[in-house]
Amino acid sequence: MINVEEFVNYLKDINIDFFTGVPDSQLSSFADYIEENCGNIIAANEGNALAIASGYNLSTGNIPLVYLQNSGLGNIVNPVTSLTHSEVYSIPIVYLVGWRGQPGIHDEPQHIKQGAITLDLLDMLDIEYTIITKETKFDELVEVFENNFVDQLNNGNSVAVVVSKGSFEDYKIKKENKNILTREEAIQTIVDFLSDDDMVVSTTGKSSRELFEYREELKQGHGNDFLTVGSMGHSSSIALGVALNNSNKKIFCFDGDGAILMHMGSLALIGSMKPNNFYHVMFNNSAHESVGGLPTIMSDIHIDEIVLACGYKKVYNASNIDELKSVLPQFIEDTGPIFLNIDVNLESRKDLGRPTTTPIENKNEFIKKLRS
Repeated sequence: MINVEEFVNYLKDINIDFFTGVPDSQLSSFADYIEENCGNIIAANEGNALAIASGYNLSTGNIPLVYLQNSGLGNIVNPVTSLTHSEVYSIPIVYLVGWRGQPGIHDEPQHIKQGAITLDLLDMLDIEYTIITKETKFDELVEVFENNFVDQLNNGNSVAVVVSKGSFEDYKIKKENKNILTREEAIQTIVDFLSDDDMVVSTTGKSSRELFEYREELKQGHGNDFLTVGSMGHSSSIALGVALNNSNKKIFCFDGDGAILMHMGSLALIGSMKPNNFYHVMFNNSAHESVGGLPTIMSDIHIDEIVLACGYKKVYNASNIDELKSVLPQFIEDTGPIFLNIDVNLESRKDLGRPTTTPIENKNEFIKKLRS
């Protein structure tokens, strides 16, 4: 295992002291350490992080580090090939990539394909890489930098450290907010107000897991819900596509603040298209809670003013169970597109399970219910 403090201190010794990225649970020890001890910019999405890092390099000549889950490689393909690549602007980057879906290691369905192609994708992008595991020693990683990576970076090329599960020693910082309502309680309350004809598209992470478990508890089946187990930031666009083609049903998007920030252009498109059956719910803990709890910038912006400026007709707010129960009847009966911001805390059950149906089974049930 690699001690994160030792690793970061080494990076600083070779003038790599600028960190930006999107949190991943497999990188949580590293991310927690730099959040507490270094400058750290948690970007809206991985492409943003790479662009910020590029601006840093242009300004200082020093080399930045971008951290991301391997699913985020999709968000950086364009800026890698058209901005940082040695055949374009030749901006050197150190990537720290959490390897979800690593072949031979059990993982969730949404990670399997990305895990299988992670190394191939790095090869295609001309990013040299090394893999660290729980058996990797710090001196071995330093040797890779000294014998290869430093020269590559000095020549304007990018390199990657691909991080297997358990590669870093534990390092955690305390994260909390002052909100009293849990996301799970909020989800359960909304479900109790929905009719059998109302359809839900839920975002990636624990929101979909909590929704699935509540449907199981109620023995309702899962045909009303599309669980977006991957594709972070795209649930609202999926819901928009469903809403525009099913005007006879109310479509609810269960979203997270980190997911909304990742692709905020979807808000403008939803407001522009004006689907009157679109109901957007944001569970706002101002954190990437599903992957470690580091903060988002949602608490620093005025999301209500933003969605109204994008064309949503109305914004509702709730910060406790009584407020939520009070606004839900009007929210559900109102004409979309409308937005409900629910302030929730960072708590989630340690025994929270995962969907026991496959993505294909979930899709087929949803289609059957949607088209009935």
